[in-house]
Parts: sequence; C-alpha cells; structure tokens
Amino acid sequence: MASAPIIPDSYSHVLAELECLDPLLSALRLDSGRLKCTCIDVSKRWLALGSSGGGLNLIQKDGWKQRLFLTHKEGAVSRVACCLHDEDYVAVATSQGLVVVWELNQERRGKPERIYVSSEHKGRKVTALRWDTAALRVFVGDHVGKVSAIKINTSKQGKAAATFVMFPVQIITTVDSRVVQLDYLDGRLLISSLTRTYLCDTEREKFWKIGNKERDGEFGACFFPAGKNSGNQQPLIYCARPGSRMWEVNFDGEVQSTHQFKQLLSSPPLPVVSPSLDPHYTSSSCSPQSLSFPKLLYLTEHCVMTWTERGIYIFLPQSVQVLLWSEVKDIQDIAVYKSELFCLHTNGKVVHLSLLLVDRCIERLIRRGFWTLAARVCCLFQNAIISCRARKNLPLERLEHLKSQLDASTQQDLTLQLEELISKLEPLDSACSSRRSSISSHESFSVLDSGIYRVISRRGSQSDEDSNSLHSQTFSEDERLKEFPAHQEDEQVELDNVSHTSVTVEADRNETFLPFSIPLSFRSPSPLVSLQAVKESVSSFVRKTTEKIGTLHISPDARGRQEAKDDEQLQELNVNLEAPPQEKKELEPQSCQLPEENHLRDLKAATAEAIAKLQDPLVLLEPQCMRRVLQEWLVCLEEKFGSKEHSASAVKNHKTVCAEEQSAVLQENLRLGPTAGDPKDKEWHSILENYTEKENAEETRVSKAMSENSTDCKGPLDCGFQVSPPCVLEPDVQKDLVELTTLCFEMSVFSCGSGDAEESSDGSLPLAASWTLGCRFMRSYFFLLDLKRLKQCIITIHANSPNVWETYIAGLKELTCHSPVALAMENEDMLKILKLLHDLGPWDDSPLLLVHAQRLYEKFGETALRPLIKFHPSLLPSDIKQLCRNDPAHFLAYLDSLVKSKPEDKRSSLLRSLLQPESVRLDWLHLAVSHDAPQRANTVDAEGNPRPRSHLFTWGYSQLILLLIKLPANFVTKEKMTDICKSHGNVA
Repeated sequence: MASAPIIPDSYSHVLAELECLDPLLSALRLDSGRLKCTCIDVSKRWLALGSSGGGLNLIQKDGWKQRLFLTHKEGAVSRVACCLHDEDYVAVATSQGLVVVWELNQERRGKPERIYVSSEHKGRKVTALRWDTAALRVFVGDHVGKVSAIKINTSKQGKAAATFVMFPVQIITTVDSRVVQLDYLDGRLLISSLTRTYLCDTEREKFWKIGNKERDGEFGACFFPAGKNSGNQQPLIYCARPGSRMWEVNFDGEVQSTHQFKQLLSSPPLPVVSPSLDPHYTSSSCSPQSLSFPKLLYLTEHCVMTWTERGIYIFLPQSVQVLLWSEVKDIQDIAVYKSELFCLHTNGKVVHLSLLLVDRCIERLIRRGFWTLAARVCCLFQNAIISCRARKNLPLERLEHLKSQLDASTQQDLTLQLEELISKLEPLDSACSSRRSSISSHESFSVLDSGIYRVISRRGSQSDEDSNSLHSQTFSEDERLKEFPAHQEDEQVELDNVSHTSVTVEADRNETFLPFSIPLSFRSPSPLVSLQAVKESVSSFVRKTTEKIGTLHISPDARGRQEAKDDEQLQELNVNLEAPPQEKKELEPQSCQLPEENHLRDLKAATAEAIAKLQDPLVLLEPQCMRRVLQEWLVCLEEKFGSKEHSASAVKNHKTVCAEEQSAVLQENLRLGPTAGDPKDKEWHSILENYTEKENAEETRVSKAMSENSTDCKGPLDCGFQVSPPCVLEPDVQKDLVELTTLCFEMSVFSCGSGDAEESSDGSLPLAASWTLGCRFMRSYFFLLDLKRLKQCIITIHANSPNVWETYIAGLKELTCHSPVALAMENEDMLKILKLLHDLGPWDDSPLLLVHAQRLYEKFGETALRPLIKFHPSLLPSDIKQLCRNDPAHFLAYLDSLVKSKPEDKRSSLLRSLLQPESVRLDWLHLAVSHDAPQRANTVDAEGNPRPRSHLFTWGYSQLILLLIKLPANFVTKEKMTDICKSHGNVA
C-alpha cells in the first residue's frame, strides 16, 4: 500500500466548509441566470446578500432563515455594509452611485425604513463602504477617489437631533486615484488607493501619507487591533505592497518594518475540508509566489487574511508566518466575522468557510456524521493529532469509534491508515512526550484554542517544603482560609483546568515562590494578618450600623430632651451673638449656618426613619400602614416648613393615633358578631358607640369648616405658592423630601386646614374636602413635589376635580412667571412664541412645556392646539385633553391632526400607544361620534336604534372612528364600542 503524504506538524489550522449555502441561494432565486448575488457582508446576526435586481436579502445566521428583503429602484446593489456595533442599521450602495441607509427597527418589531439617501457619489461607482466602530456614521469611497462620511440621525436619538443637523454628509478628502479599501478604528480612517495609503484623524481632521514609495494596482490595508492582554500597546496597520510584501505601520502612520512572504508562499497549499471534495495534499514545493494582495482583512486574533485569483492566504504578520494558504478559485469578494469567511465567487455562488484547529474540525465532522471525511483528515494531519493539544479533543476512544464507523470492505486502505495512526498514540494519562513530562513534573497546564500552552505553577515541590518550613506553615494557614469567601473571585481571570482553590492559594503565596521574584506590595504579609483585618473591618461595620440604627429609632422622650437641649444651645448662641457690631459681623456666617443645621436635624432623622420603614415589605404592601408612616412623617415636615397653627394642631393629632387604633380594634371585634349575653361585649359596644358619636360630631365640624374653606379656594390663585425652599437644602436631603412629599400626595395623605393629618381615601372626609386638602397641600409644598408624578396622579386620580388641576397649573405658572416664554406671551404673536418654545427644547416630558401650552391656549384658543403636535411626545394627548376639558371639540381637533401627521402605516401603532388605560378608547370614541356629526334625529329613531341609510351621513372624524374600531381589543370592549356607535347611528 502506497503511503499517502502527511501534512507537516507546523500546520495546525484548516479551512473547512461545514455548511453548504446552495439551498439557501436557490430558495432566494439567486442561482438563476436572471438574478445573481453581487455583493456580500456579514455581522454577528446577519448575512447580507445584494442582488443584481436591486434587492438586499438579510438572512439570520441562526438557522439560515430569510428575515428581511429590502428593495431599491435606484439600480443593482453594488456594495453593502452592516453596522457591527448596532445591527439595526445597514448601508447599501447602488449601481447609480446612491447610498441608502436603512433602519431595520427589529427591536421595536416595526418595518424597515430608509432614514437617509446620499447622492454625493451619484453617477460614480462606489467602491468601498465602512461603518464607524462607535458612532452611527458610514464612510463611502468611489472610483475617482472621493471619500465622504454620512452622519446618521435616527428616532433613537430623538427628533431634535434630526432637526438641527443641517449637513449630514461630510466630505473627508479626495485622493489621487480609485479607493480600493476603507477601514476604521478608534477615530482613525484608513484609505487605500491605487497608488498609496492615507491615514486620517477624523476628529482633528489631520491626514498622513503612509510611506514614501508609491505603487500601481489594487493593494489593501487594514488596522490590526491590539490584543486583549497587550496592555497599553497601540493598534498596528498593515499595508499591502508589491511582491507579496506588507508594511507594518504604527498608529501614527510611521512605517516600522517590511515583511516579505514570497519565499514562505512556496509551500504547497492545504486542502479545503468540504463534504463535496476529497481532500488531497501534495508534498512537493511550489515556486515562490509574488502576489498583489487586493484587500487585507483582520481575521480573529493575530491573523490577517487576503485572497487572489488563485486562493486564500492567512498570515501571522507579527511573527512573519503563513498560517495557511488554500486554493480557492474565482473569488470576487470575501466578508469575515471572527473566524468565519463568506466567499462570493464571480459566478454568484456563496461559500461559507471556517478557520478551525485541525482537531476541532475533525470533532465537528464526527459530530455531523461525516465519517469518511473525518478519517481522511485524520490521516492527512497525523502530526497535529499526535500532539497533546489535539489529544484533548480527540482521545483514543473517539478515534476507535470513528474507525468502527468505516466500511472495512470498501474502505480498507483508509481503515489501515487510521489503525496505524491509533497505534502511534499512547493513553492520554501517560507521559507521551518529554515536553509534557517536563511540564507536568512541576506545573499544570492548559492549552488555548490558538495552540498556546498556558502553564500554571503548582504549590511547590517536596524539595521546596523540606527546604523551608515557614512556607509549609503558610500553606496550612492558607488551607484555613478556604473556609472564608475570597473577595478576588469576581476579579480573577478564568483559567482552564485550574481549580478555584489553586488560584486563590497562588495569590496568597510568598514572593519567593513567584517567578522572577516580583514583590507584590498589595498583598498582605501573611494569612493571619488578612484574617485580623477582616475581623476588624466587620466589627467596625457592625458598630457603625448599630449607632445609625440607634439614632433612627430614638424614643420620643429622648427626642424631646434632645430638642430641649438644642433649643437651649440655640438660645445661648443667640445671646452670645448680641455683641458689639464688629464682633457681631464676624460671627454672622455662623449664626446662619448652625441654627439651620439644628433646625433640620430632626427632619432628616424622621425622613431616614420613614424611608427605612417604607422599605419594609410588610409596610410597602399594606396601604394603611404606608399612610400611617407618612402621617407620622408629615407631622415633622409641618413643624419645619408649615405654619405655626398647623404645627401645633399636627402634634396634637399625632397624640390621638393610639386612640384611633384602639377604635379600629373595637370595631373589628364587634364586626365579628359578639354574643348578646356577654357583659364584656356589651361594655365594648357602649364604649364604641360613645366614641363613634364623638367622631361623627367631629366629622360634622370638620366638614362644615371645609365647606367654609372651600369658598375661599374657588380661585386657585387666591393663595400663594411656596415654589422655592425656605432654606438651603442639601441635594440628598431634598431628594428624600421630594420622594416622601410626592408619595403623600399620591396616597392622599394631606394636611387639613386645622392641621389634622387625615386620609381622604378611607371615607373619613368628603370627596370635595379631599380635593380642597390636595390644593392646600400643593400650595404649601410645591417646592417639594415631583411635578411629573404630580401631573400623572392628578390625571388618573383627581380627573373629576377641576380645582386640583387648576391649582397645579397655577403653581406651574408662578414657577415660570419670569421665563422668556411668559414674558413673550404679552407682546409676541403665536408663531414667534412657538419658535421660541422650539429653540428652548428639547423638552422631553417636562411639565414646564405644559404650562406654556396652557398659556398659548388661553390666549389664542383652538388655533394654538394644532401646532402643538410638533411637540409630541413631550406633550401627550392626555395633557391636551386636560387643557381643553371645557371644550372637547378642541381636543378632537388636536387628536385628529396628530394622527393624520403620521404615515398611514404608523397611525394604528400611535393610537395603540396612547390608549392606556382601556377606558380612554371608549371616551375618545364617544367624543368622535358625538362631535361634528349629523343631527341625532336623522341617524337614530325614537327607540334609539340606527335609522335606515344612516351610514350614508358623513362624520367629521370618520377616519379617527375607523382607526379606533379596527384596533384589537377584548370582546367586552368591542361590544361597548359597538353600542356607542349604534347609539349615534354610526354603523359603518
């Protein structure tokens, strides 16, 4: 039997075609004579294929399913580029020179849309497309040397960004000849033309020519990013030169060296592993190859790839080595992602290749059931399989299983070759090589995918332990440390085949055991010291936490004594301040600062205590408990920021909390049904009756007082607003106060006119009184309210109270009374005010825009509402509905204009986003069918049923009605909508 040639052990990688894409191209009809694939690109998610018919197919790599098809009427697709850092964007160049940027809207599950079309290169052939690696910017190069950049502004960045960018296309430069390749990395753009390579700093707009010697022909250039473990090393640049050479260039454009690959390419080509091809290898050398590399592509780590009309070449440029080269004919273009290569041939065929280690390739072939091909590759790459690295993935058992799958009668030669290979192998646990024996005697190791050995020193040999007893003692202490969790677990690098224990012990070893005797200043000298430090740290933490809890839960008596003591100190300070004028002037800063700190100290403690209580799940999930906590805190807030009358009454009310709780207990016991014969129950019943009578009398008095007060509150502006804090508040303190004050409003925990803290939701006060309390609360604490949450709460909870909304708007007006918009409202016309509002943006969802809209509506009426659609979604329809609640027809005009301002395919999605909660849909439908509608007598009979031919009448808001009806809804809502339409004679 003639022995087949064996590939040398210097080759550890191979190109493999493990998936055939012919069925995919056939399904896309790109294998016909009429249509063919013209360009290709790939990302983590997409495989993009441009066609001669102007279509772009985006195929999801997971499962190879066609997800999107984008059409272009501007000609065939000549170039395509996927954005790697945001795969929702694709740039396409057509045969007419137009560049179309698509937003795929995959996150929002919408339809793809063109967001920009550049005609800067119209009439020219676009030869290169390249995306920025961080920003949404795509670089374009054409056949006359012009390079431009398209800055993309999308809906993700907000409408304001798209409005103010006047020139999205920027001309970068024009080089002396056709652009062959573009590459981009860290603010630098690399331009390779027919004559030379240019480096551009796009941020500082500086340009450099790389090297002094020109060239003539298609030569590529690419960036070579620094490795993960390279520290502060800068990226490199590799530029193709004639005669199979490359320039190695630093990141500043200076040529460092020239690498010659001509002689290295005299080695025979490696076969491409493919189920459709029988791999063959010829050991005879070839003549040296003098090649021109038309493009250079960075492939995985440490590799640069290129191709010619003869084959594919993969280099290790830093070590000046050829990883492999394989014969693949008629390649038009190649797109790469990590170790994947997608090759587009001149006939339109697409081939998917993977750069794999030989053992990985064989493992995948076995997994897919390609037994014969796996055996042939094993026999060709015997030297690589015998190595210990390959033995890890291909143990003897797997090779024996591979041999058993071969047909001994028809594949006798292949079976004998595989048996010969197996005979050369020893069990993996034996010392199969001197290199491994030398390593394993003192170190453990793991092998990376790139074939590099990672060696990890063991704890120490027997000689080490015998020579130094101190280290043995240290190791025993290290064993004790295993009982404690190591803080380095989150930060340590994962090591293959290394246990967690060995790594932590390695970190705590003495310096003399480390290689090169490097001292580690950040390590503790011994485990005992580390344990002592941990103990002290924990003790300090427990002590500080106990002190903080003690200050939060101080008893009322102790707090009263502390307050009295503070008052004495404050009086003493005031007495000392009454000094001669010069001395009084010197002490003036202290007199302002110290009393303020004492003034807010109790409020800070009460706030911290309230927040701690509210974080308790038992309190958080029980509204009654939350209100009780907020009531207790509100007492302290009124003492500091409320009026004196309110403060005294609030303290008095706080003392009655226990009595209220006792009343609740008595009432619960009576509800459970006491027996009539029990004297104790009769006694409880009489006590409760007496208490209830007193409570009812008090309620009558409060209701009467509130009704009197309500006459004073008819106008929201009758009472002033506290729109600024009375004293300087620290940011953290103000944040907590705002949170609790807003929560009080949301939970309807207010302060009555007499100062009593009450709950308006438990029926203790009439609804009108609750609204009056809410208005009073807003006036007193407007500076402590979250205006966004306040607006939402008023719309949802107090929708039926005009006074609450008017009070909110009045507070906003007082807050913005000196703003430019408020001043311009007196003299300027509506268009100038709208332009001023636009210039002051973006507003996001700021309530201040709402009060300006209110001013516009009050001055100009309905005509001011339609232009406000430009401020959506900063102004929502729910806001406009509140502005014109007295005239719903004005709101309908705004809503109809807003819906019609959107494209037809987006109107339904817009309405769906606005119809929350579900009841809003019914309200809007009722408004639409009842306004600008035919007379009711013409569409409905006396019994309320639609008249014949009533659908022939015209409704002014018929389009809005149809959109509301067509939106998906549950059966109950659909029935209600049908009833509303029938009741108005609209049966369309």
